[in-house]
Amino acid sequence: MKERSIELLNASIADELSAVHQYMYFHFHCDDQGYDLLANLFKRTAIQEMIHVEKLAERILFLKGNVDMKVGEDVKHIHDVREMLEVAAKMEEGSANDYNKWANECSQNADSVTKKLFESLVEEEEGHFNQFDDEMENLKKFGDNYLALQSIERSKQFGGGAE
Repeated sequence: MKERSIELLNASIADELSAVHQYMYFHFHCDDQGYDLLANLFKRTAIQEMIHVEKLAERILFLKGNVDMKVGEDVKHIHDVREMLEVAAKMEEGSANDYNKWANECSQNADSVTKKLFESLVEEEEGHFNQFDDEMENLKKFGDNYLALQSIERSKQFGGGAE
């Protein structure tokens, strides 16, 4: 049943590559708007997703499969920070749910190593979800002031407050 594991691993790579592209897009636009904290969160998460791709690819190669490197979804062109966070949280939640199902499927197919890989990814994706959820809560609590503080901080760093 290693063929099924390879299929699931390649589907995961497509999901992770989509996340890398989406989060880097969000990073660029948050950075452009002066939201350094959020820009860095999206960039760090994209890098962590790239590490997931590497782990998944290593497992596929061990199973003597071919790494497809297909991207699952096109980048959504979103510039509103609230929408970015909502999309990111949904992506992470969806990935965690898929990986949980796929871990169970690999277990039924007697592939405990791939099962463990998916289980570790569930934990990491839930951590990403939690970060995006926390940021959405901050926006709800503090409103646009939360974003304004990030922009003001950048202005101070780049000479806005220098004498």
